[in-house]
Amino acid sequence: MKVFSSACTFNYSWEEVSTANWRKYCPWNDKSTHVVGVDTLSRTVDSQTGILRTERLITCSQSAPQWISSLFGGDATSHVYEVSYVDPVSKKVTMSSSNLTWSNLLNVRETVIYKPSIHNPSSITDFSQEAKITALCGGWQKIKNKVEEASVERFSQNAIRGREGFEAVLEMSRRVFSEQRELNKEKLQI
Repeated sequence: MKVFSSACTFNYSWEEVSTANWRKYCPWNDKSTHVVGVDTLSRTVDSQTGILRTERLITCSQSAPQWISSLFGGDATSHVYEVSYVDPVSKKVTMSSSNLTWSNLLNVRETVIYKPSIHNPSSITDFSQEAKITALCGGWQKIKNKVEEASVERFSQNAIRGREGFEAVLEMSRRVFSEQRELNKEKLQI
């Protein structure tokens, strides 16, 4: 097993980040064009804690090399199962996802957390991401290591694109929220 991890901060409040999180696969995010569908499977709120639990199925167009698709009988579509928890009291979003497609060959388990920064909790949000990647190639340790290393490198490149796309979504969301606040102020003055 190989582990990819990264952390960064977003110069947006936790409220902005946790709201924009639901829009990160929107059509105008040019960094997530591989995502062709997001289906909500279930959504519940725990009456005791207020925690919102959401299960989603994310459908992606796959960019695996053709020889791999041919060898293993895959097609150009892959699926990821995601469970997220939004805790409004502790102001923490936790998302866990795992690949469903080809999981018998390569298992990827990702955890993402958004929470207010301890340095400036009202306007900065900390982001942490960890992916555990396990190739399931039987006893061929050298092949297994190479597949895992290549997967971590690809995951790293995709994570950079994902953060860039999310920054664009955050900026667009901030503009929309600002416009909405101005409209609400105008309505109150009338």
